[in-house]
This record gives sequence, structure tokens and C-alpha cells, in this order.
Amino acid sequence: MIVLPLAGTSEKVTIAPSKIIAVGLNYSEHVKESPTFNHKELDLPENPVLFAKTPNVLIGPGEPIMIPKIIKESGISDPRTDIEAELAVIIGKRGKQIPLEKALEYVLGYTCFNDVSQRNFQKTDVSGWFRGKSFDTFGPIGPVVVPPERMGDPHTLNIFSRVNGEVKQKGFTGGMIFTVAFLISYISKNMTLEAGDIISTGTPSGVSRIHPGDTVEIEIEGIGILRNPVEAEK
Repeated sequence: MIVLPLAGTSEKVTIAPSKIIAVGLNYSEHVKESPTFNHKELDLPENPVLFAKTPNVLIGPGEPIMIPKIIKESGISDPRTDIEAELAVIIGKRGKQIPLEKALEYVLGYTCFNDVSQRNFQKTDVSGWFRGKSFDTFGPIGPVVVPPERMGDPHTLNIFSRVNGEVKQKGFTGGMIFTVAFLISYISKNMTLEAGDIISTGTPSGVSRIHPGDTVEIEIEGIGILRNPVEAEK
């Protein structure tokens, strides 16, 4: 459970989702760079690529991203753990089979999300992306929740990631293949969305490795900077 300020108010928002639904390959430039960590070329998706991150990943601003010691114990010679800057949507009310034209009515607010990803396990586990995406601390979120009326159009935002002050990702949310409204509607046709659920909408190109000792920043225009240090699990 994470508690974040609600921008423009004195209120706080408790982030305690029943599920975190992440969207893979939702920016065309990120699809093009996928061979660098998937070792194969991927086509643009015809439908949203959905996967789960479990709620144990959530940490707030300033809390450390922990690189799991099982990576070293597994004897991986070239370990790769990446950051991914993403716009997160916090669902405000329960919904199923949500019409596209009503989808944005279900948004409580928007915030920054870092879809930390362990690539070695992601590409080799028979079960797919589950383990590589759901280690403890692999979902920093914050620093505030911006309500829809304050945010405006969520597809007009600059989005960045930085490692130790160096820009790694520089994108624009208008580059999403599937819009926020489409994602909410589509996901709700597959599973019920509950109040507090998180949809993380994908990342632009430039995903970058991180190592213990690094400081990671995710910045989205109109939201702010989510900053987290990186440490090694002991």
C-alpha cells in the first residue's frame, strides 16, 4: 500500500490495487528496439499486449529498487535489469464491459510508474514475463496522483527517464499505439476493473539498464519526478 498526495488538494490517495495490468509494446519505437533485450524482432501488436505485475512491486518515491540476489545466485553472466518510464492510470470505480466513449469516466487520476524489468528471466522463463516483472520493489509509483480534470488530455505529455541525471528515454504519450480510453475499455472486456486498480500504459524507446548505486528518475509533464535509488538485495 502506497499513499500519495492528490495534486491540487490537501487530500491523499491510498494506492492498494487488486491488480496491476501493464501494457507491453504500446509505443512503436519501443517495439523497434525490442531485439536489444528480446533477441528477436517483434511486429506491432494488433491488440494490446497485457501482462500482470503483482502488488508487491509497489514502492513510493525515495524508496530503493532492490536488485534481487537470485540473479547472482543463478550464475547469469550478463544480467540486465531495465527501467521503463510509463504513465499509470488509477481506476476510480468498478467497471466491466466499459464502452469506449465512457472509459475516461472511470479514471481517478494519473501518475508516474516505473515498470522495472529483469530481462534475463523475462526472456527465458517458460511461464513468460511473470517473474521478471514482479520482483519486490519493481514498481515505483508517484510522486502524486493528478486528477483527470487537472491533467486534461493524457496523450499530450512529455515523458522521460534518467539514470544518474543522464536522459535515457525521451518520449511523448501521444505516441501510444492504444489510447488510455481504448485500454480501459479493452481490459474491462476481459476482466472486471476495480477501484484502485492500476493500468500502466507502456513505455517509449530508450529503456536502460540499472545497477546498484544508481539513482533513477521518471518524469512526466504535469505530474512531476519519481525518484528512486537502486540497491542490491543482501
